[in-house]
Amino acid sequence: MTAQTDTPGTVTAVYKVSGMSCGHCEGAVSGEISELPGVSSVKAVASTGEVTVVSAAPLEEAAVRAAVDEAGFELVGTI
Repeated sequence: MTAQTDTPGTVTAVYKVSGMSCGHCEGAVSGEISELPGVSSVKAVASTGEVTVVSAAPLEEAAVRAAVDEAGFELVGTI
């Protein structure tokens, strides 16, 4: 997983998600991922398929994948 520490106590990871095409899609993905424990910020961009997640610690990819699946999209991987 590609992750970089922005500030002490936070980790930023960028994921690639396929199938997002609009603001509603962005909201669905962001909403599901933001429910994961430790997540403080989620920004999804439909035009690029990128989802940037800031969390207290690195997230398990399986948990992120499950959240994206729940929103109706597919996690391709990390960037």
